Amino acid sequence: MSVPFTTAVVTGASRGFGRAIAAALVAAGTHTLGIARDEQELRAVQADLGNAFSPIPGDATDETLAQNVIHEHRPTLLVLNAGATPHMAPVHHQTWETFTRNWQVDTRHVFTWIRAALREPLPPGSVVVTMSSGAALGGSPLSGGYASAKAASRYISTYANDESTRADLDIRFVALFPQLTPQGAGSTGVDGYAAREGVDRDTFIARLQPILTPDQVAKAVMEATRGNAAEYRLTGTGLHQISR
Repeated sequence: MSVPFTTAVVTGASRGFGRAIAAALVAAGTHTLGIARDEQELRAVQADLGNAFSPIPGDATDETLAQNVIHEHRPTLLVLNAGATPHMAPVHHQTWETFTRNWQVDTRHVFTWIRAALREPLPPGSVVVTMSSGAALGGSPLSGGYASAKAASRYISTYANDESTRADLDIRFVALFPQLTPQGAGSTGVDGYAAREGVDRDTFIARLQPILTPDQVAKAVMEATRGNAAEYRLTGTGLHQISR
């Protein structure tokens, strides 16, 4: 069963992919709740998008926040996009704190919101989109635990689909795996890998063509909510279903 997305939640909505996704949802007529730590940045998004965007400043890993937002607003779409910029260094130059940075933010917030979505639960026909990463498929030797954190997010989404089916909740969980981009948090990765290979930034970026843009990510999220697959790679050429 499908339902109209009258209310959506986007984590990490203040910039980059999250902001673009929020803008696309608002343009589609969806009341969008944006979660991020920086209230000023969220207010700037609201100034651009209007009152159809409601800023909710807070830590996306906060269990109480997730539970309250889902209980009070009854969203039918969650887009779990929040994440930390990884520390770029080979594994032997990481500390445990830098290595696990993305586990503490990216993975933890996916776990928190998916747990709340199943326990509330979300209305039948709802969709939860988890923004994983292409690094979860191919690895990322300079970004500590980033790849494994994003792989864990992938598995949490898979487990949630199984639990939704077992409990007859009719909630669909989708994981997206966007390629590396030179924008936003990906800019740090581009710089790190260019230096590792001994090439300049522009040369490395040329290998990523066509570049995946935030607007393409937003469009892909909308398409994925209407699709039937549970996982998609996302590149500059669009969505590509993953068969497992």
